[in-house]
Amino acid sequence: MSKLVTIYGGSGFVGRYITRRLAAAGWRIRVAVRRPNEALFVKPYGAVGQVEPVFCNIRDDDSVAAVMQGADAVVNCVGILAESGRNSFDAVQVEGAARIARIAAGQGVAQMVHLSAIGADAQSNSAYARTKAEGEAAVLEHMPGAVILRPSIIFGPEDQFFNRFAAMTRMGPFLPIAAAATRFQPVYVDDVALAAETALDGAVAPGVYELGGPRVASFRELMQTMLEVIQRRRIVIGLPFWIARIMAGVLDMAQFVSFGLLANKILTRDQLRNLAQDNVVGSDARGLDALGITPTAMEAVLPEYLWKFRPAGQYSELMQSNRKLRP
Repeated sequence: MSKLVTIYGGSGFVGRYITRRLAAAGWRIRVAVRRPNEALFVKPYGAVGQVEPVFCNIRDDDSVAAVMQGADAVVNCVGILAESGRNSFDAVQVEGAARIARIAAGQGVAQMVHLSAIGADAQSNSAYARTKAEGEAAVLEHMPGAVILRPSIIFGPEDQFFNRFAAMTRMGPFLPIAAAATRFQPVYVDDVALAAETALDGAVAPGVYELGGPRVASFRELMQTMLEVIQRRRIVIGLPFWIARIMAGVLDMAQFVSFGLLANKILTRDQLRNLAQDNVVGSDARGLDALGITPTAMEAVLPEYLWKFRPAGQYSELMQSNRKLRP
């Protein structure tokens, strides 16, 4: 009989790729999400009944335990980039991760994969980075044999990085960014999913793995690469940190005084603190190579989904070919 895995956050950006890979590998899968009706798109990833979205609130012990019953493995993909209401960094990334690991240990689950992030640091002044580190510690406390994956910026068709900034190029000739000199090592979402699948195969040592692609580049360089792909000319403006702090402070205040109605989805003060640090694989860290995975270059993938931001969209290449024709 095939093994059963519960994937918390299995319909999210990374979670859906892990779900798809594990379904292809023959796992039976419970996709634990807050809104199962919005996650029905994962069902066709496998055969009839192989992949099932189920309700779960990771802030509740009974809810987490119920969807884990009988599971051979668990994967935790739940994380947030900004706080909203009761979904604080501590509640989701520390207490939620700890709850999943504690209940997994109590139910005798054999394997656990936990998705964290490069830059996780218990001493960081960024609440995001601090709680990522505290969540890792909590997972290892209860499940010392867990595999923790720390990806850099993740790219792929549904990403909120290249898609977001490519959309901004439609608004004018300038593309403002904060922390233009900060370095990143973008990793392909399906490479992260393959890392999770490899970890669940049980053939790799437990512990932390930092995941990055083959190229390290500054924020500005990544935006220039994106502009080449979408065939637009824009002036990339690196905002000084003091200006970015003022902007982030105003946006955070607007969210606070509106009781969350005006959610800050642009730039928070905590995100800015996190952006002050490079986001690359450590020189002594285990990475994709330790998992036997060759990283995918972003230049091979970006054109597959950023074409819609080109001036002529899907017809850009056709129009370029037509220009070469003689009258």
